[in-house]
Amino acid sequence: MKLKDTTALTSFKYIWLLKRIFPYINQVMGRVILGFIIAIPVGMLDGIMAFALTPYMDYVLAKKDFVWEGMTILNYTIPGFSISYSTLAIAVPFAVVGFAIFQGVMKYLNSYLSDWTSLKITNNVKKDLFASLVRLDTSFYDQNTSGIIINRYLGDPDVASRGIVHEIKTLVITIFGAGSLIAVMLYSSWKLAFVAVIVFVAAFVPMFLVRKKIKSVSNENMVIAGKITTTMNETYNGNKVVTAYNLQKRQKKIFGDNIDDSFDVSISLTKRVAWMSPIMFLIASCGIAFVLWYGTYLITSGEMTTGAFASFITALLLLYKPVKSLGDTLTGLQNIFVAMGRVFELFDYRPELLDPPNPKEFKKFSDAITIENVSFEYDRGVEVLKNINLRIPKGETLAIVGNSGGGKTTLVNLIPRFYDVTKGSIKFDGVDIRDFRMADLRNNISFVFQDNFLFTGTIKDNIMLANPNASEEELQQVLEYSHLSDVVASLPDGINTELGERGLTLSGGQRQRVAIARAMLKKTDIIILDEATSALDNESEAIVQSALDNLIQNKTVFVIAHRLSTIKNADRIAVINEGELVELGTHEQLISIEGGHYKHLYEMQFKNQEEAVR
Repeated sequence: MKLKDTTALTSFKYIWLLKRIFPYINQVMGRVILGFIIAIPVGMLDGIMAFALTPYMDYVLAKKDFVWEGMTILNYTIPGFSISYSTLAIAVPFAVVGFAIFQGVMKYLNSYLSDWTSLKITNNVKKDLFASLVRLDTSFYDQNTSGIIINRYLGDPDVASRGIVHEIKTLVITIFGAGSLIAVMLYSSWKLAFVAVIVFVAAFVPMFLVRKKIKSVSNENMVIAGKITTTMNETYNGNKVVTAYNLQKRQKKIFGDNIDDSFDVSISLTKRVAWMSPIMFLIASCGIAFVLWYGTYLITSGEMTTGAFASFITALLLLYKPVKSLGDTLTGLQNIFVAMGRVFELFDYRPELLDPPNPKEFKKFSDAITIENVSFEYDRGVEVLKNINLRIPKGETLAIVGNSGGGKTTLVNLIPRFYDVTKGSIKFDGVDIRDFRMADLRNNISFVFQDNFLFTGTIKDNIMLANPNASEEELQQVLEYSHLSDVVASLPDGINTELGERGLTLSGGQRQRVAIARAMLKKTDIIILDEATSALDNESEAIVQSALDNLIQNKTVFVIAHRLSTIKNADRIAVINEGELVELGTHEQLISIEGGHYKHLYEMQFKNQEEAVR
């Protein structure tokens, strides 16, 4: 699956998306519920502020005592009471300040709980998403750039999960705030409230007109963000090539073009969305204008008091904020649902390579590896390997040579099931490798690649990856056999020396020896060496080759090599040309074939090496 082609078809399936995110919300449900409980009074207190104007204007400013006659409910009489206007003059301002303090504390608690729950949900989504990422096949990483993967697996979860609780809580605050203000308006005048509600509903219409554009722009921005990250990664990792070939202008142009594309896409959304705010403002202004005209009529006709009208106008003006906020919240929620749709598409993506339902036990390798009628294609209809047949007895070293791009590395990558064969089978002791658990299969194979990846950490950390339970004695032994002891002794912190990113603080030969030590510590019967010395100078190669000789003793070895010494020491040599096994035998057997592929390869690549040794 190419992630850049993913467009989140589930972006408008809101109930389905909420069901998918609910297990993560459920993990922090206690604080989520507490946050929602706090959110309700936070929203409603705006209505209380507006309502306070009615007694203040109708009684305090009119110098009129407030009198309540009491009432009877279910034969129970609630006695009446009265409050003087002078008492109200003091009580109302203090009540307003008290409510403001209470609302401020509630807003702080609401904000804290919102951030806490959002971060927890986001982190849990990221952990599970990363767990699904590391299970994916090698082909997934072949098809997708680092930039796309980073943005899809880190950026989308931030947008999708970090904002969901906050936005829903904001929605609750807005709804309750608007509800309390509408209640004040209904209490003041149901006729004017009817007008306000119509205005309130009309303000939402623009939101539904742009939601598809939001989805489209969000997807386009994701793709562009991936390209930007990829360019950054390539500039960082390829900095020497950039400098050597004076590619600074090229990289600058690529990065600048991507930034400009992102700007154009974002502005296209702004052009379509920015008009919502002035339209909403115009609708609200028309509503307020009508309310002022009609309210004046109600006051002069005696149907409404001045205090009630002031309270109504205050509530109406305060209502504009939650209405506008509701538009922004719904826009934010749509962005969240778009990102959420992409996140759960990642969760639903499954590896193509799977363990069998009833795996066979991987017993100790004892006989031979057989490659039977194996063909393979990366792209449908384009065969990279064609009907390969080989039998490699236990303890044999098989060198694999051939033309560049002929399929040598592809062949050895099929053995640990980095990919599955298209046709045929690979068997260990007569058992198809697809019948084993992949973890068991790979636990019995060690690898040394041309460019061995070292992780951030110490030399010891990188070696112990192969066998975390290895003893100190075993560790010291592999240091000696891999010719790392002198290197470690020369470093300030020895084996606990911290490596830079990808181990670049070590030389190429030193990194190879760390990889060889790692492979030694794994203690497997099967070794795969993929051009492990090709990038080294002669001195480094001699040391690394000696370490490799220690590694492969009494092992079954597949070695892809371009050095004659490595090839001549192999028990047999397989010549792969254009995906086909064209010759198989010892060095002496193959060199004696007139016009043979190996002899031609030898004369083109290896003869000069042999003469140089002499």
